[in-house]
Amino acid sequence: MFDHVGLKVSNLATSTEFYRKTLAPLGFELCSSGDGYAGFGPPGAPALWLYAHAGPVGAGAHLAFRAPGREPVNRFHAEGVKAGARDNGAPGLRPDYSADYYAAFLHDPDGHNIEAVFFG
Repeated sequence: MFDHVGLKVSNLATSTEFYRKTLAPLGFELCSSGDGYAGFGPPGAPALWLYAHAGPVGAGAHLAFRAPGREPVNRFHAEGVKAGARDNGAPGLRPDYSADYYAAFLHDPDGHNIEAVFFG
């Protein structure tokens, strides 16, 4: 349904480095950057855009990234915590969502709730 998503961030350099480390286990990379923006996604196809914003960034968004397996979900969580994220749910099954919903949750530097999920 969506082609891309944009997030306002209070410190572009900090958020760019955070997402670079946190999304790498999922196969995503920094695809584009410039004055006031950075784009992440599969190689050559940015779909998550970060935009520098001088004011409040808002209450925070929730973004879920599809992972290719359980181990990448685990690495997403570990790399995110090492990069300064606040844990919002360790990797594991979420049977209240569905029997095979395996996910981990983090709060990024601006409080956005990000998730890696694998079905299977």
